[in-house]
Amino acid sequence: MGGRSLGHLWAGTNMTRYVIITPVRDEERFIEMTIASVQAQSIGPAEWVIVNDGSTDHTGEILDRYAAKCSWIRVVHRPDRGFRKAGGGVMEAFYAGYDTLRRTDWDFIVKLDADLTLPLNYFEKCFERFERDARLGIGGGEIYHDQGGEQKLEANPKFHVRGATKIYKKACWDAIGGLVQAPGWDTIDEVKANMLGWNTYSFGELRLVHHRFSGTAEGLLRDRIKRGVACYVSGYHPLFLAASCISRLRQKPYVTGSAAIAYGFIKGYWTRMPRVNDAQFIKYLRTQQLRRLCGLETIWR
Repeated sequence: MGGRSLGHLWAGTNMTRYVIITPVRDEERFIEMTIASVQAQSIGPAEWVIVNDGSTDHTGEILDRYAAKCSWIRVVHRPDRGFRKAGGGVMEAFYAGYDTLRRTDWDFIVKLDADLTLPLNYFEKCFERFERDARLGIGGGEIYHDQGGEQKLEANPKFHVRGATKIYKKACWDAIGGLVQAPGWDTIDEVKANMLGWNTYSFGELRLVHHRFSGTAEGLLRDRIKRGVACYVSGYHPLFLAASCISRLRQKPYVTGSAAIAYGFIKGYWTRMPRVNDAQFIKYLRTQQLRRLCGLETIWR
């Protein structure tokens, strides 16, 4: 049956149909663990498109080997651009997969990283949460990292779902118009969803192990600069960005990390980088941020 389990057969005919898209670059160390986790799910995907975004290691060969065995896995190979393209590059790869989807009858679409280990009933439990909350538009489990044999939570704002594991309900996906192909995509989607009346949050009882800390593929300082650029592109209020940088002085790499975020944000202004062209969205985001600074109720808490 091409490696398809009973769970995958059931998912093809059940009302809960989902598809997964995974952008991947140089993940030979972890990709097989992620594939094994998805194969073992109690409810499997109708289709899984894995986009090999110009890997220079053995990632492409590994993917082709699994795709030959599993009819529900397909691989899209992209040429090597010679470097990692932060933020927007992930979305370019995502849409390279999205544009090749064969299944159009999905109820949920999942953006999943290639360095995760999932609980066996992860998607089944996620869909139960969507069923309980009719206004839930974006959800996913909490990300944990193994540190010295102990699992540590990667903390999130209340409304945030980590970009490594995002599940979008089709009606919400259509309402927000998909994802922005730019840095900050994984905040813009949630803020816009909340603006339109959807709920977005992580499921604390569902733990995923992320085998690489978020942002470490290019180094922490580069990641902080990228974060500042993403804040600019998303339309963050300068006062909120400044307060955020001050708050982050308590986190490693302390002063340099906050300075890097500020540099990335200011760089957006210097270079006149394109940003979200949606006045209603920016007004909503900045209002929420100013309310947060005043200690009022917001999507942050």
